Amino acid sequence: MDEKLSDRFPVCPVESDKPMTRPPPAAIGMAAADVDTPALVVDRPAFERNLARMAGFAQRAGLRLRPHAKTHKCPEVARRQVERGAVGQCCQKLGEAEAMVAGGVADVLVTNEIVGAPKIARLAALAGRACIGVCVDDAGNAAELSAAAAAAGATLDAYVEIDVGAGRCGVAPGQPAADLAVRIAGLPGLRFAGLQAYQGSAQHIGPHAERRAAIDRAAGHVRGSLAALDRAGLACPLVTGAGTGSYEFEAASGLWGELQCGSYAFMDVDYRQVRDASGAVDTTFENALFVLVSVMSRNRPGRCVVDAGHKALGNDQGMPAVAAEPGSGFEGASYAGPSDEHGTLTLASDNWTPELGAKLRLIPGHVDPTVNLYDWFVVVEDGFVVDLWEITARGAVT
Repeated sequence: MDEKLSDRFPVCPVESDKPMTRPPPAAIGMAAADVDTPALVVDRPAFERNLARMAGFAQRAGLRLRPHAKTHKCPEVARRQVERGAVGQCCQKLGEAEAMVAGGVADVLVTNEIVGAPKIARLAALAGRACIGVCVDDAGNAAELSAAAAAAGATLDAYVEIDVGAGRCGVAPGQPAADLAVRIAGLPGLRFAGLQAYQGSAQHIGPHAERRAAIDRAAGHVRGSLAALDRAGLACPLVTGAGTGSYEFEAASGLWGELQCGSYAFMDVDYRQVRDASGAVDTTFENALFVLVSVMSRNRPGRCVVDAGHKALGNDQGMPAVAAEPGSGFEGASYAGPSDEHGTLTLASDNWTPELGAKLRLIPGHVDPTVNLYDWFVVVEDGFVVDLWEITARGAVT
């Protein structure tokens, strides 16, 4: 009866208490065809062209660009955007903001409400290391942020988030938004920095006219809020918002001063339903992010199984598309029926069978949750691995 539980179930010795960092699935200089799978692959030339196009647009429009890090979760990507003129980064979670600041990003806006004492304390501490903004839609939350920032000897940029049509977070536009802004302006440790006006549900509206109409309605809410602020005698330093699907409309309105686009850097299948004014697929930005996969089974004519399912792809907004190289045999193939670790390809012909281990690229259905599943970007150019970028904010959900 004196036997200890540890005698019956001995514990394996632990050699280190340091967190495990998974090694990258590739090495710089190796052939892209030799990368282990599944792997998250960035086509560097396409990626760089995407960055240049958005940076050029913002510059021509006279707008600030603050790309959203929830797309990439990687300080290396953020630094490249800042090098092209971005003022900093947006983050949706505090953990993402901490990773960006640790990676050298000096100006971060958390485009979300931060509630609860532990998170608010972390946010105030972060404001002592970088310029930090945060969204607010509640007076009580503003008071808590004020107390924490003042105690830390820091100042937080507070943006009043207004609901411009997404029906998510945000105070009602107009007088309620102005009332909250006035409260914030009188609190120590907070600086009223402007309005957060992001219409997220408009980003993937396919028809051009319908998408424009959604942003026109959002612009009406912004105008009403600005008018209420003017009546209260409080200047609005900035209206920030917009996304990859709608940025041209916000820019044309003359109301927004800062763009928060994120997906433009990589793109995905879902954004290919967005149409331009002619009704054609908008091809301003290229697919620059792929999941490299391998054929692991070919046991039936006309189909094969690859090594990437739900745990390797963000399928919440649709299945990935096959990006077939000409002559590969995968032209016309489609991906369907994923399970946790498997995905089935329906081939264009029953008369062709791929080799086991054959590799192909998939375009993610939704880029943001796909990136969150990986530790590394494998950066390729001209058939070779040219860089490896660690996704340090992967899994940062707090």
